Amino acid sequence: MKIRLDKYLADMGVGTRTEVRKMIAKGQVRVNGTTALKAEQKVDIKSDEVSVNGLLVGYEEFEYYMLNKPAGIISASEDKREKTVVDLIESRRRKDLFPVGRLDRDTEGLLLITNDGALSHRLLSPKKHVDKVYFARVQGVVTTDDVRRFEEGVDIGDEKRTLPAKLVIRSVDESEKRSEILLTIREGRFHQVKRMFQAVGKEVVYLKRLQMGNLVLDPSLKPGEYKKLDRKELEE
Repeated sequence: MKIRLDKYLADMGVGTRTEVRKMIAKGQVRVNGTTALKAEQKVDIKSDEVSVNGLLVGYEEFEYYMLNKPAGIISASEDKREKTVVDLIESRRRKDLFPVGRLDRDTEGLLLITNDGALSHRLLSPKKHVDKVYFARVQGVVTTDDVRRFEEGVDIGDEKRTLPAKLVIRSVDESEKRSEILLTIREGRFHQVKRMFQAVGKEVVYLKRLQMGNLVLDPSLKPGEYKKLDRKELEE
């Protein structure tokens, strides 16, 4: 695929389109060893070799990062007042990254950051029913009756009940009235996990997403840390 030289360099974070054009005008940019003369020059993103001041600038059409989202950070591409999940990706080259779906401010865990809109649509489309697995600490004793109700779908005040969800009770502390659970849902409604437990008279006090489809949160990533997806993860 061929694109304009100024777009190529701007996409890779070399500068704004205006800044890049000035670099080209000053003779700082070369394509296949020849000084570029025009910003509108077309370059092949796969085969052409582009350099700025002698440094090669490879092109990546898409970037994919796995982030272990920490609490307190908003799931957005940009915000004038607050730090976003995209701001945490310090090694990013592209400026058009966004989070695939959202996690609440106080929710931790797996978040995919990319600029691949087609992939995002496939993962988030209600018709695709992509499983999302969460770990939660819940105030209240979660029971087998709750498991059954979640399997049947829960009324959380929306027009429709939730789709069937798989609730696994990991532990229950009767004295503290606390439970630890795993929950698999196939939707992404607003505050869905919290609202599902509210519907059965309980409160989520800690929530972390562990998995989305076949993509599993790397256990070595601490909150706020991220990594580029490897080939196996991309295939999944």
